[in-house]
Amino acid sequence: MKIIPGPASLELGEKIARLANMEKIDVSHRTFPDGESYIRLMGNVQDEHAVIVQTTCAPQDTRLMQLGFIASAAKRNGAQKVTAVVPYLAYARQDKTFLQGENVSIETISAMLKTAGIDDLITINIHSENALRFFPFPTKNLSAISLLAEYFVEKGFQKAFALAPDKGAMYIAEQAQKILGGDAGHLEKRRDRYTGQTIQSVSNLDIKGEVVIIFDDIISTGGTIVGAAKILRDLGAAKIFASCVHPLLIGDAEKRMLDAGVAEIVGTDSVPSNTSQVTLAPMIARELQALESG
Repeated sequence: MKIIPGPASLELGEKIARLANMEKIDVSHRTFPDGESYIRLMGNVQDEHAVIVQTTCAPQDTRLMQLGFIASAAKRNGAQKVTAVVPYLAYARQDKTFLQGENVSIETISAMLKTAGIDDLITINIHSENALRFFPFPTKNLSAISLLAEYFVEKGFQKAFALAPDKGAMYIAEQAQKILGGDAGHLEKRRDRYTGQTIQSVSNLDIKGEVVIIFDDIISTGGTIVGAAKILRDLGAAKIFASCVHPLLIGDAEKRMLDAGVAEIVGTDSVPSNTSQVTLAPMIARELQALESG
């Protein structure tokens, strides 16, 4: 098994290779003046199990094309098997249709990745596991929520209240609760299908004087966290943190959340950012070692 860190996950891929004690294959890449991507493998993958580590955060389409090109190059150069480790899987939220004429985008992406030569896929906290049913090859979805909770335990916030931004994400708060050892709960959230705007409310949530950590899989614009922080402040929370696996943090999202009273935003290196305090490398390395031995 050899690790190929893609352009979007160089540091994470290198960490995984070191921890798993596996050879790393570098990728030469550049963008032509017309915007097209160029990929070249800088090592031998003949008869090898090649593992590509490539997240697909913005620019999503470029990252996906790079992933496909690396997979195709690996197969063209004799790789026996290609596994894609895609910490943040773009288009996974587009797994169903709501309006006439819409496309199920993740289904298209899965077919593209299959055609490129990918044989199986490992991802982290996919927004909807329903999306994985469209993939024509084996997939595995790992959870990094316990890693985020452990970060806060190490910071001295045992017994903090684990809050989910809505009922559907309560399973995330419950995963964190097992590590933190405190209580857990959720807000109510309703989203307008046309505008994308959300309306949040609360019922039976007693967090006065509590340290509250909002856990979610993705923080994108930060609007959900800003709204939640206002509710928590009104309820008397002593301190508010925001934590997620995929810190997309579009535009001024980070500033908006901090201005809303969030003390710290903590993400993983699924998406490289200045909030990526928790690395996925040990978890992924263990998964790959198990895959290699089993």
